[in-house]
Amino acid sequence: MGNVIAVSVKGVPIRLTQERWVHILSRHPELKHCRDWLAETIQDPEMVCEGDMGELLAVRYYPSSPVGAKFLIVVYKEVSHKDGFVITAYFTNRPPIGRRAIWRKP
Repeated sequence: MGNVIAVSVKGVPIRLTQERWVHILSRHPELKHCRDWLAETIQDPEMVCEGDMGELLAVRYYPSSPVGAKFLIVVYKEVSHKDGFVITAYFTNRPPIGRRAIWRKP
């Protein structure tokens, strides 16, 4: 692990390190079998929102997740045009509220 798992909508390669994957699973064990979904959400989101500290939130709806119909949020940071990394990921009942969408699926 630690290699690129997806390319963001801005064309930036996004990494998922072993440390971050362990962090995600420690807080969200329901994601154990959904690692590929993180890549899919980064690469083909329904929308991308701004975070509070320069991070981005990729959002994608899954009608049949391990915890029912949910949105998957993958929080990541683009450090440069050539590098980025996943911070965390989680399922939620609704997309981020009150956050500015910087990209929406056409």
